[in-house]
Formats: sequence, structure tokens, C-alpha cells
Amino acid sequence: MYGLVNKAIKDLVVSNYGEATWQEIAENAGFEESEFVGLQSYPDKLTYDLVHHASKVLKSDAPVILEAFGEYWITYTAEEGYGELMDLSGSTFPEFLANLDMLHARMSNIMPHLAPPLFTTRNETSNSIELEYRSHRVGLTPMLFGLIKGLGKRFKLNCRVKQILEKGDDSDCHVFLIEWE
Repeated sequence: MYGLVNKAIKDLVVSNYGEATWQEIAENAGFEESEFVGLQSYPDKLTYDLVHHASKVLKSDAPVILEAFGEYWITYTAEEGYGELMDLSGSTFPEFLANLDMLHARMSNIMPHLAPPLFTTRNETSNSIELEYRSHRVGLTPMLFGLIKGLGKRFKLNCRVKQILEKGDDSDCHVFLIEWE
């Protein structure tokens, strides 16, 4: 994953728990540098290790941390200079969700090693949509719950997310029902 992801994890931890807590997590994860380079690619294992050790240090389940991170990621990336790119991805919540792959395609122009998940929307109504999620990375679905809630806030919507299908023998993707008010 790119350093931007790891920088956001660090920022979330430092802003909520302080620098000393981050240092403990980074040390336990084997990260010895002082900063992440946003546009540098890092091994996925480092990101997984950061979440694992954050879970231990913060005494919180990894899915809870991933969901909080997903929600934080929306604000963080907008503040890190990607807000205009996000604005180009849709003027409504359903339109934005439908354009997630296009957003990632644009990002791959500046991040050539980007390996983003794939998204497809289906069964849209006036206050709900289903989102298909495909990724080669395992265990990140809790992050998607937070991302969707964060995007909902970006569009001033209160979103509820429910996983209605898991990737497995009968399906090549996870499917989420997203409803909003």
C-alpha cells in the first residue's frame, strides 16, 4: 500500500492517542523510520502489522480500528490535497459510489503501483444502493463500512451499511446494502 495510507493511520493514532502511543505501535510493527513517504509503495504486510499492533496497544478489535480508519480516510485524503479529485467523482452519493473505479484509475496516474479494489453499484433506489466490493486484499471489509459512513457524511447523509453477501464459494465479491436518510 502507499505511504499515504500509513501516514493516515499514524495521523489518526497521534491525533486521538498521542505521539507516544504511535511510537509504541510503530516500534512493535517494526517500522523504524520517522515518517512515511506518501507516494512511496510499502509492503501490505506493514499496514496489516500497524493495524494488528494498534489493536493490541489500544486494546480494541482490529475491525473497530479499520472501520474508524475508513471513516477518517475520507476526511484525511480530502485535506491532503485529493478533495478536488473527489469532487470530480460525483455530485451525489450514488454517483460517487458508481465512479469509485474511475477515481482509482485517476489516482493510478500518480501512483503507478496502486492495486485498488473494484466496485460495482446495483439495485439503486431513492435512498439505497448495493455496492459490490472485490479486492485481492483480505480482511479489509470493516474499513469499507467506515469509508461508506465517511462518504455519507461528505454528502451530508446518515448512512447505514449492512453486508448482505460475503465473498466465497458462491460469490466472487462482498456485497453491501447501503441505505441513507
